[in-house]
Amino acid sequence: MARLGAEEIEERLSRLDGWSRQGETLVRERKGENFLGSLEFVNRLAPVAEDMNHHPDLAISWDTVTVTITTHSEGGLTEKDFTLAERIDAL
Repeated sequence: MARLGAEEIEERLSRLDGWSRQGETLVRERKGENFLGSLEFVNRLAPVAEDMNHHPDLAISWDTVTVTITTHSEGGLTEKDFTLAERIDAL
């Protein structure tokens, strides 16, 4: 899977709600009501990542899950990263 160019990244990013680009990653913070809500979100996200064989980095705090996506093997953002972000948004 090939890395996306800057223009394509910006165009795809404009279609996502709440995501930002940080270097060669997509990042989104998802606020919940409490720690259990954060864990429930991660438990819904995990099967999506497994199904795609594309696993985000996750940081869990009391009421927030920070999701960071990149394609390590390509050293940057690919179509697969945006597809995963879209699927996470659908949760």
